[in-house]
Amino acid sequence: MSSRCASLLALTGKVALVTGASGGIGSAVVELLADAGADVLSVDLAGRDPPPGTSSLPTDLADRVDVHRLGDKLAKEYPRLDIFVHCAGVTRDAVLWKMSDQDWDGVMRINLDSAFHLLKAVAPLMRKAGGGSVVLLASINGQRGKFGQANYAASKAGLIALGKTAARELGRFGIRVNSIAPGLILTPMTENLATEFKDRALEEAALERLGQPEDVARAVLFLCSDLGSYITGQTLRVDGGQCMA
Repeated sequence: MSSRCASLLALTGKVALVTGASGGIGSAVVELLADAGADVLSVDLAGRDPPPGTSSLPTDLADRVDVHRLGDKLAKEYPRLDIFVHCAGVTRDAVLWKMSDQDWDGVMRINLDSAFHLLKAVAPLMRKAGGGSVVLLASINGQRGKFGQANYAASKAGLIALGKTAARELGRFGIRVNSIAPGLILTPMTENLATEFKDRALEEAALERLGQPEDVARAVLFLCSDLGSYITGQTLRVDGGQCMA
């Protein structure tokens, strides 16, 4: 790789905040951002091992008080923040008429609400740094809907809308905000899916394979690096061609 190409991908001196950092996609994102030179702050539940070489910020994203505590900590202890990647996400599947209020609220708090509160907290830090990049991990199911996933699909659709609005509001400060909509990615969260669902996703995929966490991490790096310096307010599908509408 030429030095020019390497410099476009380099994140040396950048500080990145990654939620869901010990998850399948989150850990792959952390590893690649760190390999590109970023100093990574990893956010996940207490007791979960953070990826090696990162600074751990244990936080329960389902607890609004804990999320606000994290926001206050960032404002007080970190003079700058250049990258925010929201990978945290959970599922609590059921058809509409069987979905409990708790399952609706729990998915919304982690997948969507925490993204809003943390984006609100990191925006001033990015403004001080003279710009930054935000990537919100949505889903193709937030674009097309999914049987049994009203809460999950709604939360991911909300992330896409949040990202587009934030892109409009923060662009004048040099802050870019984009979303990534993965298809079925093989992670610990999806490994217990029934075979029929994996087979259906494989049939949908034009590339005839299911996704790996690294596929998503590479897209994150692209959007966070100078290669994506004129991209904002967009949703990039990383789904092997599952959803082309």
